[in-house]
Amino acid sequence: MGRRRSSRNPVNVLFSWVRKQSIKVNIFLGVTTVVAILLFLRLLVRDHNHFFVASEAIHVVGIMILAYKLLTLKTCSGLSLKSQELTAIFLAARLVCSFAMENDIHTVLDGATLISTLWIIYMMRFKLKSTYIKELDSMPLYYTVVPATLLAVFVHPHTRHSILYRIIWAFCVYLESVSVLPQLRLMQNAKMVEPFTAHYVFALGVARFLGCAHWILRVIEYGPAYLLLAGSGYYFWYLWGPMVVIAEIVQTAILADFCYYYVKSVIDGQLLMRLPSMV
Repeated sequence: MGRRRSSRNPVNVLFSWVRKQSIKVNIFLGVTTVVAILLFLRLLVRDHNHFFVASEAIHVVGIMILAYKLLTLKTCSGLSLKSQELTAIFLAARLVCSFAMENDIHTVLDGATLISTLWIIYMMRFKLKSTYIKELDSMPLYYTVVPATLLAVFVHPHTRHSILYRIIWAFCVYLESVSVLPQLRLMQNAKMVEPFTAHYVFALGVARFLGCAHWILRVIEYGPAYLLLAGSGYYFWYLWGPMVVIAEIVQTAILADFCYYYVKSVIDGQLLMRLPSMV
């Protein structure tokens, strides 16, 4: 007769203790944990630009997880087509700018991710259309695209490149920060998250944290004045740096709660994640 998994596992005891604390205590613990991780990353990684490469590479890994699900399980249940379409939009925009402004390893990674994302969209729209739950994927695209466009027109970077490229670059930064919202909305509507979908969203959370870590460590290293560099956009030139950091923090914050429940589910040995009423 097999033994039940011990509920006195130290990690389970820790999670149980955290859940019993007040919101203020949990916020303090969360901030303390993030600061400790950032300090560790600062000591471990000398070139902070590597965070962006790692972030994009992890995104590719997340896409590969989705591809494996679509090819082996023959279902796209639990996936948001709208999130994938938003991802394709900001990746295409970033790739255009990358060819004109950088043309480096980021261009290669963005190109690979865009091709993979377009393939997933094709599979969801045509090959596996019958398994796509459109009713749960209820968040309109214009809720994210329109605000990102308007914000990019007024707040964008100042470089030697065409203003069109600068606006497109800002647009992809803003759109990326909210592109996962339809996926989170779908999961909240379903109240259940399948393993491969959970792995994918967790990979996005890790990728976004690394991108956020890059900017926060830059500010720590060079001081708040770093945020005022390379700003442009009519009377809002000074807002570009802060807006980039805010966008990164928003992405990380949106996914942080999900990542908490993901880690908890993995520790508890659950194959399916059950989400609370609000995530």
